This record gives sequence, C-alpha cells and structure tokens, in this order.
Amino acid sequence: MSYPEEVYSGDSGEVSAQYRPVTTAPELGREGDGIHYLATTESTRGEFGLYRVMMRPKAPGPSTHFHRTISESFFILDGVVSLFDGERWTEAGKGDFLHVPQGGLHAFHNASDEPAEMLLLFTPGAPREEYFEKLGEVAKEDLTAFRVKHDSYFV
Repeated sequence: MSYPEEVYSGDSGEVSAQYRPVTTAPELGREGDGIHYLATTESTRGEFGLYRVMMRPKAPGPSTHFHRTISESFFILDGVVSLFDGERWTEAGKGDFLHVPQGGLHAFHNASDEPAEMLLLFTPGAPREEYFEKLGEVAKEDLTAFRVKHDSYFV
C-alpha cells in the first residue's frame, strides 16, 4: 500500500487549519442531544466527515442499514452506546471502536438511562449533513428515495 496521490503541491505550506473549541454549539439539535459537525466533506475536500454525536438517555438510532459508497466508524467518547455489527449487539463504552466497511450491516442507539457521546466518521466524505438535517421532514412516501440519495439502504 502506498500514500495517496499528492493534493498539495506547494513548497512552503499554507495557513489553513480550522480550530473548533469544545464550547461550540451543535449544528443540529441541542447540547446533550445533537450533532456537532467537526469536519464536513466540504471542509476536508471530500476526504472524510467527522461528527460528534451526543445522545440523550434512551435515544433511538437508525435501524439496521448499510452504505454502498462510504464506510462508517464509531468511537465512544462517554456513556454506553448499543452498536450492531451485522451479527450481534454490543454495549460499547468509553474508548470502544467499531469500523463498518462499505456494505456492512450496522445500527446503533442509546439504550441506557444515561447520556452517551460518540464520534462518527464517514470515509470518503459525503454530504451527510443534509441527511441528518432533513430526515425528520421527509414525507413517508418519499423516504426511500431520500435514503437512496444519501447512500442509506435499510433492511
């Protein structure tokens, strides 16, 4: 395996880092039950999307699904998140990690009585922000098309 194709060809580097303090409000939802867009597809030039997901106690999550074009990884920051790896559910705690390659069945939710927090990583980057922001507004008869547009296939 080798390094990917060169993206930056300058000789002296550039000032382009983006700092995001922990006090930044979530883009979606509210503190304790929301999503922070740490790195979007746009800000990473399509390389990945990284989100901090804060889940209230007993928060539901998506049912079993897969993606054809993106992998999804979960890193638990705090609390307990129930993760499904396609075969079994695991109560994942702080520091636990699950990587799901393209095509891998998965699901998650917070079944505990305490809040939970995790990092969610999509690679390569995809416009997942629209999916999270508009999912609750999509009419039931349009839901399948919306999910397909966003590479989400529920089983």
